[in-house]
Amino acid sequence: MSEPREGGLAVIRRGLKLSPSITDGLAVTLLLALVSTAGGAVIPIVVRNAIDDGLGDPSGVDTGQIAGYIGLAAVVIVAIMLTGWWSKVRIFTSTERGLTELRVQAFRHVHDLSMLTQNTQRRGALVSRVTSDVDQISQFLQFTGMMMITSVGQMIVATVVMAALSWQLTLVVLVAFIPLALALKYFAAAMSRAYDRVRHSVGEMLAVIAEPVVGASVVRSYGIEARTQDRIDHAVRTNYRNNIRAQSITAGTFGSAIIVGGLANAGVLGIGLWLGMLDQLSMGTVIAFIFLVGLFTGPAQQATQVISDAQNAISSWRRVIELLETPADVVDPGDTGRRLPEGELGARFDRVTFAYPGGPPVLHEIDVEIAPRERVAIVGETGSGKTTFAKLLTRLMDPVEGSVLLGGVDIAQVGFTELRRHVLMVPQEGFLFDATLAENLRYGRSDATDAELKEAIAALGLADWYAGLPRGLRTPVGQRGESLSAGERQLVALVRSALADPAFLVLDEATSAVDPQTELRATRALDRLLEGRTSVTIAHRLSTAENADRVLVFDAGRLVEDGHHRDLVKADGVYARLHASWVAQASLGA
Repeated sequence: MSEPREGGLAVIRRGLKLSPSITDGLAVTLLLALVSTAGGAVIPIVVRNAIDDGLGDPSGVDTGQIAGYIGLAAVVIVAIMLTGWWSKVRIFTSTERGLTELRVQAFRHVHDLSMLTQNTQRRGALVSRVTSDVDQISQFLQFTGMMMITSVGQMIVATVVMAALSWQLTLVVLVAFIPLALALKYFAAAMSRAYDRVRHSVGEMLAVIAEPVVGASVVRSYGIEARTQDRIDHAVRTNYRNNIRAQSITAGTFGSAIIVGGLANAGVLGIGLWLGMLDQLSMGTVIAFIFLVGLFTGPAQQATQVISDAQNAISSWRRVIELLETPADVVDPGDTGRRLPEGELGARFDRVTFAYPGGPPVLHEIDVEIAPRERVAIVGETGSGKTTFAKLLTRLMDPVEGSVLLGGVDIAQVGFTELRRHVLMVPQEGFLFDATLAENLRYGRSDATDAELKEAIAALGLADWYAGLPRGLRTPVGQRGESLSAGERQLVALVRSALADPAFLVLDEATSAVDPQTELRATRALDRLLEGRTSVTIAHRLSTAENADRVLVFDAGRLVEDGHHRDLVKADGVYARLHASWVAQASLGA
């Protein structure tokens, strides 16, 4: 893992620019915190005057004066409580608002990243940027950050008051703490490196834990529980070691502060008593000074916790900033983008070449046009470029050369919202969310009523399937749709697509083994869905290619054949060999 490229203050400044709401009303908040902090220094002065003037009066104890000082102390304490409470409420409100903005930015940016970029990063690590890393920043700003502000103010006020009471004792305190102050720079650097490792290992741990949870069925099917547990154990142990290393540095810093604080107190007490015996300091001044030393040494000892939390938060902030600065290689023009023509849509690939970063081209100069309402099947061996072609058509990725046009418009100039309204990709297995059937269907159209959902189901010829669901639209589908069969998940994906009502459909034909009745329903529903629409289907079955208006054949990243099924079979080329293989497999299956 590389060393941090910039210092902590620079990271904080950049982080605050990303969340400007954090600093809203900061001047008033700091003023309240200053009043609360300054009030703490008033108490030792009140104690000093009460002892010297009230108890030290040669004519006897002046109870009236003592009562007045007690009343003043009470007023100051109430003021400290109110201003302290108010400043904390303000900082909590502003930081939560700012960090909500940061979470939204980070989450949206994750979705703005291309599928290619997302696939190069572990999902758990991406999730940790939006969740645990932002939580760490929140803890720092709301607690440690406020503690840091008040501590600095408290130390300044305490130093000024101490200097006013006794420059000799003030010098004792400062001399005791100068070595610690100089050493804090090195402690901070060590903590920064340690907490960078901690935040990195947290992301790795979340990723390693999330994968087997999502893929639990695969883990059990292949009996790899032990190996999976070993990976998790290794990630957990790594995170444990990184945390222990970071906390050890923190503990060492805190211990040093305690020792220095003890030396400062001992020095003040010894020299203060000596000066008192020489009548250079009053009894009240010595006692007040002990209170003031506590006001000074307390923040100094807390500085270790402040530095620890600050370095942890800075590491988290750095990771969030790195995420937000990861370039979205598929850029959304947004509202400034061009509009696609309404109605039927055709497509054109104009000398399109695509290569993954650092790799050779996987598609070579694809030049093809798809007419409106044409049903096109894409076929080819695994790795031939079929899926890449489909992803380029839906702009999940951008070509490195050439352009993809829909309705004569370069889709790189079309906003995502506009593009998704006209073009929809139905993946091999439609992802279902842990919600009801109705909620999953409304991902196709959020404002659809229950009646419109049932109408869409019936329009695809799925009324008999719907009638068999235990709770109709209120049927829970479970996590990833696991309460439904694979075939039923495909049916839900088709209904969802019908509700979206796109002009252009791109489908990755499902190959999941389903029962004959569900396959018949899916085939019938798909035929109805494709009526009147342009469609491109990555074909894995013989019937799909046979029923298409046109077949595009890919081989080693090149479009090698283009024509109708019958003509391509007669051509005795790549498609003819694929067709013969399909026929042979069908014969074996029969």
